[in-house]
Amino acid sequence: MNDTLAQISSYSVYSAIVVLFLALGFYALYLARVARAGEAEVEAAPERELVAAGGTTSSVGTDEPVGTDEPASTGGHVGTDAATQEPARARKAAGIAWTLTLLGTALVVAAVVTRAVEVARWPLGNMYEFAIVGAMFTLLAYVGWSSRRDLRWLGAFVLAPVLAVLGSAVTVWWTEGSALMPSLRSYWIAIHVTVATMTVAVFTLGAVIGALYLLQDKRETSGGGGGRTAFMSRLPSARALERLSYSAHVVAFPMWTFTVIAGAIWARQAWGSYWNWDPKEVWSFVIWVVYAAYLHARATTGWKRQNAMWIALIGFGCVILNFAVVNVFFVGQHSYSGL
Repeated sequence: MNDTLAQISSYSVYSAIVVLFLALGFYALYLARVARAGEAEVEAAPERELVAAGGTTSSVGTDEPVGTDEPASTGGHVGTDAATQEPARARKAAGIAWTLTLLGTALVVAAVVTRAVEVARWPLGNMYEFAIVGAMFTLLAYVGWSSRRDLRWLGAFVLAPVLAVLGSAVTVWWTEGSALMPSLRSYWIAIHVTVATMTVAVFTLGAVIGALYLLQDKRETSGGGGGRTAFMSRLPSARALERLSYSAHVVAFPMWTFTVIAGAIWARQAWGSYWNWDPKEVWSFVIWVVYAAYLHARATTGWKRQNAMWIALIGFGCVILNFAVVNVFFVGQHSYSGL
């Protein structure tokens, strides 16, 4: 029975990788098509201005300047409703990408559930399990957020890191299901590690949007333009992207605070001390300090929001190091990678 469940879990992960890769391709196609439509509008704009100057039409059809906050609710389409400006082929590509994203998310959930049933425990005992559960939470966060607002423009940028994690899980971090080490056999694994993994998922969304914010801000500062960044004209304004990223970090930071506190309580039960200067503990605290610095800088008058966002991206870099490097190469009481 366990061998069958193990195969189902593995097949689900591999199938999810294929489906999500296709979804990534359709999201990229969507961005390419709306960018092409945007370039066509820019080329046609001078003609509309000449007609308006001649007094034969009103200025109702002119575009709103890039950089306002209004596009945030419509996916970044400047001036008018997004649906009226997107070509039908772009909407079709986005619809296929969304359907594939839902299917891929369901497959990752199935992989996690069957892995949990296979090992008869919470599936967070090694790097492979951390990876697939983290990918699951990231996808669920994106799907849930997308149900509240139009985030089609974000799909490609979320699926890319998810695919990188899933690919690493099946090629580098894969390990057979096994029993937990004695110190991990506690209900705290369902609390501490689950919240930590959920927090990383939200940090991922915040970092992705934050990186897009810096690109969009640079584009707006330089006056926009076409070329390789033409698709950026269909994204929300830089100011709107910064607010979205900040919102994600505001949610994630208290969750990470709880993660650090819960870890200390668990450490007291497992090892007799709240703090042992273990590499994992130290890096978890470093992450907390960096993100606290970001939130402080974001709220401090005189700090540029671009500089504050760079601090947040440094924090996400620490998250990656904590997961992919500290877990594997640093020897300590948290050496549970399974590799």
